[in-house]
Amino acid sequence: MKPLSLLDADEARRLRGLLFDLDDTLLSHGVLTRAAYDALWNLRDAGLALVAVTGRPSGWGELLVRQWPIDGCVAENGAVHLVRRGRGILRVDACSEPERRARRDRLAVLVARVRDVVPEAQLTDDAAVRVSDVTWDVGELVTLPDDRVRLIAHEIAKAGARSTQSSVHLHATFDFDDKASGAVRFCGRELGEEPGAAIVRFAFVGDSGNDAACFAAFRTTFGVANVRASVARLSVTPRYVATREMGDGFAEIAGAILSKRSP
Repeated sequence: MKPLSLLDADEARRLRGLLFDLDDTLLSHGVLTRAAYDALWNLRDAGLALVAVTGRPSGWGELLVRQWPIDGCVAENGAVHLVRRGRGILRVDACSEPERRARRDRLAVLVARVRDVVPEAQLTDDAAVRVSDVTWDVGELVTLPDDRVRLIAHEIAKAGARSTQSSVHLHATFDFDDKASGAVRFCGRELGEEPGAAIVRFAFVGDSGNDAACFAAFRTTFGVANVRASVARLSVTPRYVATREMGDGFAEIAGAILSKRSP
């Protein structure tokens, strides 16, 4: 990982937009700070497209797209897109309704199995507004020991589902998207960017293991300083790293991009 100060001006100028994680990247312990929110507006005012790419539920994404200065949200680790349409919000799910119901039924069986094997594990408090996955709280409101997290992940795999872990949640899904595939598809469908161009013209900012696909897929990637705690779980690390953590780090990255783009 290179210091953020080494970001090249030409690299910054070729960017059309910025994709970014929420928890512990834009948000600081779940809070949107003034510095981070100002950074969003500064990027927006500079003409950059902004897309949140998060493991948070689509129900949250609808609110963010409605109220924040962003072009859309890729929620639930790539499975669901939220985009503004006039005065409303359109939710785009690539999965058909019958198949989505079948996958939800399979997730319910998995939840019951985990409840038997790891009875102390708690579903996240945002589980009710999720469409494509189910999530356990491993570090947000409660802390679940690593060995118990691994046991849940084992049960997820036994059920034929996929698991990803962020700094706060463990996810299980029967969907096939990850953050990178979902983000590239959003850039194509909603922003008219070909996949090969999207990975060069859009940068990504993240902090944890479930950002690994985006760190690997996109040419220009940034980590807030707390990404260092997740390096062991990343096959590809971000290209640049900020000196500050979480929302302050996001603001630092935004400032670096904008200063390098200035004539």
